[in-house]
Order: sequence, then structure tokens, then C-alpha cells
Amino acid sequence: MSGSNSSDASLARGPDLSARSSAAPDEPLGLTVHTLPQAGDALATLQRSRRGRWQMLGLLLVCAAPVIASYFTYYVIRPEGRRNFGELIEPQRPMPAALRATGPDGAPHLLDELRGQWLLVSTAGGACEGSCRNNLYLQRQLRESMGRDKDRMDWVWLVTDDAPLPGDISPALAQATVLRASQQDVQQWLAPAAGHPMDEHLYVIDPHGNWMMRFPARLDREGAARAKRDLERLLRASAPWDKAGRQPPEPR
Repeated sequence: MSGSNSSDASLARGPDLSARSSAAPDEPLGLTVHTLPQAGDALATLQRSRRGRWQMLGLLLVCAAPVIASYFTYYVIRPEGRRNFGELIEPQRPMPAALRATGPDGAPHLLDELRGQWLLVSTAGGACEGSCRNNLYLQRQLRESMGRDKDRMDWVWLVTDDAPLPGDISPALAQATVLRASQQDVQQWLAPAAGHPMDEHLYVIDPHGNWMMRFPARLDREGAARAKRDLERLLRASAPWDKAGRQPPEPR
């Protein structure tokens, strides 16, 4: 009877849980506890890496935005084109890379050497009378009026014949770029408005060597003031990508 009572009591109590726990292996539980945090850490690391890449991309876009905007404004919208005093040239005419010229000392040059700066250009024969002297004076004054941006612009006189230069204007040309080139060659690049000779205009060339604007013939004081505003807008629109100093010509 005692054996029977003992057996019934054992059945009533059920199996010995402590014995089963001690006998069962603990590897599955251990793997479950330790694996889940590792997967969570990997996911968090991946999310941080992706977030870091997006933040870096956003920073690059913010830094590049002024340059992108200036290129878009200059080449697509064209700065305040409806208010321009000068005539925009469409399509722009690239500077002839092989156009040969000579300096006042007779040294050979290629016109392509002038690329890398804004240029304010006039053309005339070496005798330089009338509108030639007026243009040279205006070129110098307009450049000086650019203030701290004046080093981003050169003023250029293309002498289109073999006549000697007048001695009395030589001191005034100290800061000018003077080159001789044949009129025929220059006319393949620059052109006057209908009914005017080429020598009556001032021409604007961008730092890439493109002729992009022509000012009206025979500028007076009021016209020069309006031309100044055009130049200021052009320099302001190109400021993020154009710096003072001539850079080597870009490959063509």
C-alpha cells in the first residue's frame, strides 16, 4: 500500500521539473539570448551608415549649389537678359584657337592665350583716331569701375593693321593687352551691328573664350553707365566659378 501511495503521490506531483531542467542542454537558449542583440547592432550600424551617406550627400549638394546656380543662371537664364543694355550674342561665338597675333614688340601670340579672364575688347587700326581713343578710354574706366572685381577682367585692343601706334597714347596702354591681328581674321570672330563698322563697338568675351555681348556703337557717358551695370551683373553671376587670374586654357 505504501508503494502504491508513493506512486500515486509522484503522479500527482507530476514530473520533476528541476531534474528535467538540469538534464536539458542550454545551448538553444544561450544562442537565442546572445544572437538577437548582435543582429540588432548590425541593423543599427547599417542604418547609421546609410544616414551618414545621405548627410554627406546633402552637405556636398549644399556646397555645390552656388556654383550650379551660377552656371544655370549664366548659361540657361542669362543674367537679367531683359534689362541688358548690351546685345546678347546668340549663339555665342568661341574664340578661334588658331588665330595668330603679335605683340607690340613683334613677339608671336595665339589669341587663345587670352582665355581664362573676362575680356572687354575693342578693334581699330594703329592710327587710333576718333572712336578708337574713346573706346580705349571707356575700356580703362569701365575696368577700374569694377572695384575689387577689376582683376577678373582685362581690356584688350586688337590692332587690325600695320600702322604704328601713336606715341601719345602709349602711357595710357600700360595696363591694356595690345595685340595685332589681321582684320580679316578678327572679322571671322567678332561682328558689328548692321550699318556700323566693327571699330565702333566694345565686345565682351567670357572666361571660356566665347563672344557673348556687344555694346552699342559710339558709347556716350550715359551708355557707359549702363554698360557698367551689365558688366557688374555678369561678374556677379559668374563669381562662384570665375576667380581673378588667368587659368590655363581648357582642353578643346
